Amino acid sequence: MPRFTPSTLMTALGLAALALTGTARPAEAQFGRRLKDAIKHTAEDRAIRKAVDTENKAIDGATTGGGQPAAADTAKVANAAAPAAATPPAGGADTTAAAPADALKPGEGAWANYDFKPGNRVLYADDFGADEVGDFPHRMEFKSGSLEIVEWQGTRLLRANSDSRWFINLPEALPTRYTMEFDYAIPTGGDLWVSFGDENKRIQLGGDGTAVVYNHENGVRADGRLAGAKRGDLHRARVLADGAYLKVYLDDTRLLNVPNADLGRGAKIAFYTDGDASSPSLFGDFRIAAGGKKLYDAIAAEGRVATQGIYFDTGSDRIRPESTPTLKEIGTMLQQHGDLALTIEGHTDNVGQAAANQALSERRAAAVRQHLVATYQIDGARLTATGIGQTKPVASNETPEGRQQNRRVELVRR
Repeated sequence: MPRFTPSTLMTALGLAALALTGTARPAEAQFGRRLKDAIKHTAEDRAIRKAVDTENKAIDGATTGGGQPAAADTAKVANAAAPAAATPPAGGADTTAAAPADALKPGEGAWANYDFKPGNRVLYADDFGADEVGDFPHRMEFKSGSLEIVEWQGTRLLRANSDSRWFINLPEALPTRYTMEFDYAIPTGGDLWVSFGDENKRIQLGGDGTAVVYNHENGVRADGRLAGAKRGDLHRARVLADGAYLKVYLDDTRLLNVPNADLGRGAKIAFYTDGDASSPSLFGDFRIAAGGKKLYDAIAAEGRVATQGIYFDTGSDRIRPESTPTLKEIGTMLQQHGDLALTIEGHTDNVGQAAANQALSERRAAAVRQHLVATYQIDGARLTATGIGQTKPVASNETPEGRQQNRRVELVRR
């Protein structure tokens, strides 16, 4: 079963950013400074970090005026058993999202207008779980600067202590349609540049919640800013590319919608970030996936389709709000095709006990069915829910990409 929750990763990044912005209340500032100090240690200092973490809990409790942490923080710390990864429903990690998502359902708040749907074939996934703390990630390519993996309560993050550059090498060139997701915090208020084979064409993400798309060849420039964002905040960045078209999202908001961005396609993605030893930048939970057909087209052609855009709380059947676009596509498809009847299958990877994965997959498939019936007024007789657990993998469970591919919801025409 999973090791860390999405909230744990947000806590690690968000508190690190809090420690570096200087905007915290006194007790929170103590917490942030101690976390900042703790995160600087490498594998040889784990015993020290554990002691610091214990003390941090007591300090955090002081912010509520009592001996226990606030309820929201208690939930984040208590769930430190599941990985923070942007993955589909069962048998592993769930996507990281902005904290308000914890209280929302699909279609509520800003998520009602959210339209990002991840690709359905994972090309690259890395949460640094297979790396050693203090090392550079073995699946990435180092170019320059100071980059190393740090750990806080088991969550692995890539820390940039100076202006740094690195690459992600893909198994193939990016296809016509692809998506990319990752977490980042840049406390200095500097920038991260991302290019996809041509550095004259890039995405620039600012530590203060800004996003810019450049194409110096065709003269395109588009700017956006996340309302209310502060320097050093944690963001979940998402990119959706379809031919020349590009959309850029931060958290629950689409900032850029550029029809002629045309950033190119390559098998290597370049990252360049500002960083400083006293205010390091942090990155984590990378996921790059190839896009696919529309759900109805795939079902009409093949009789079944796997979805990668339905997310749940870790170890739970509560559907997260970032599932909104995929659920809306399914609900609309069922409304428009009244003769279509589906079996909703929940699938997991092989992490954890088979019986637990089986039970969780059953509950999650049932939750999807119930949501479609309640939200889109679909006749329940048209929908059957079943859990498959880990018994039908579509990829090897020996790689992060394979495990993410295996954690899915499938729709099967009856």
